[in-house]
Amino acid sequence: MVSRPAADRPVRLEVADANSSAPTPRPDLSVVIVSWNTRDLLARCLGSILRGTVAGSGLSGFQATVATSIEVLVVDNGSVDGSPAMVRQDFPEARLIENHDNPGFARANNQAIRSSSGRYVLLLNPDTEARPGALEALVSFMDEHRQAGAAGALVLNPDGTLQRSCFHSPSLARELWRLFHLDALYPFNNYPMEAWDWYEPRPVDVVQGACLIARREALDRVGLLDEDYFIYSEEFDLCERLRRGGWTIHWVPGARVLHHGGQSTRQVAEAMFLQLYRAKIQYFRKRHGRRSAQVYKLILLLAASVRLLLGPLTLLESPPRRRDHLVIATHYRQLIRKLPWL
Repeated sequence: MVSRPAADRPVRLEVADANSSAPTPRPDLSVVIVSWNTRDLLARCLGSILRGTVAGSGLSGFQATVATSIEVLVVDNGSVDGSPAMVRQDFPEARLIENHDNPGFARANNQAIRSSSGRYVLLLNPDTEARPGALEALVSFMDEHRQAGAAGALVLNPDGTLQRSCFHSPSLARELWRLFHLDALYPFNNYPMEAWDWYEPRPVDVVQGACLIARREALDRVGLLDEDYFIYSEEFDLCERLRRGGWTIHWVPGARVLHHGGQSTRQVAEAMFLQLYRAKIQYFRKRHGRRSAQVYKLILLLAASVRLLLGPLTLLESPPRRRDHLVIATHYRQLIRKLPWL
C-alpha cells in the first residue's frame, strides 16, 4: 500500500532538556517508556523519537504541520543489561527513573505519568520505533477531537505488514471465539483491520498499550492505569473507564509505529503466559463480577484441555512448528494447574 504524500511544511519536534535548570513551557506531549532488559531496542526507540532515526519498510506516515514539544521519560524496571547507563550516556535529554526491582508495567507507567507535565501522555513500548511525524499526528488528532480520551497509531510489524492494534471490549463470548480461533470463520472477536482504510481514523473500543496517547484531562477524571494489573489488560481497563466516562477511543492510521513485539516478556515466556491469563481473569472479575470470572476460568479450562487433547497431531507438523506447539502445550499444562488460584 502506498502512503499519501507528507505535508509540504516540515515538522518541528521540540524536545525538553531533562537536565536544564531553566524553566520551560508545558510540553504538548509526555512520552513514557517503561523498559526491562531491552537496551538495544530501547536505544532504537529513543533514536526514533529524539534523533529521527528509524528502520523499516519505507512507508511514511502523515506529517503534522504544527510544532510539537515533547518530554521523554524512561522508567527502568531493574534492568541488568546496562539500559540505564545507555540512556544517561546516549540520550541525556531523556529523564530517567530507575527502579531497583520490577514493580510492574502499570505501576512504572504511573510513576512517570505523575512526574510528567504534558497536555497528553503517550505510553510507548521500548520495542517500538516511531515513524517520522507519528507523534505530531497523534497530538494533532487529539487537538482536533476534543472528546477523544485516547488514541492509538497504525502499528506495523518489522517487515511493514499490519499488526493488530485495536480490539473490541472483552466479553466472555469474544474470548470463547478467540480461544477456539473461530475468527477464521467469522470476524467476531477481531476487528477486520485488513480491510480498513489506512488513512481514515475510526472509533474503536481499545487501542494497544504499546502506543497509546491519552488526554491528561481524561486521566485526571478517570484515573491512571490500575496498578492491580502487574502486566497485561491495563489498557483494556483504562479504555473501559474512559468510555464509561464519556470519552471516545480512536485508531489514527496517520501515525505509524513499528513494533517488534514481546521482547521483554519473551525472556520469561511461561511466567508471562500465566500473567496474561491472570490479568484477563482479573479484568473480568473487576469489570463484570466474580461470576463472570468463574465462567471465564471454565472457558480457559475447556480451551486448554482441547488443545492438549489435540497435541498428538503435532507429530504431523514440521519440526519448527512442532517445537512451537509443544512449548505452548507446556504453557497450557501450567495454566490448568494454576487456574484454581488465579
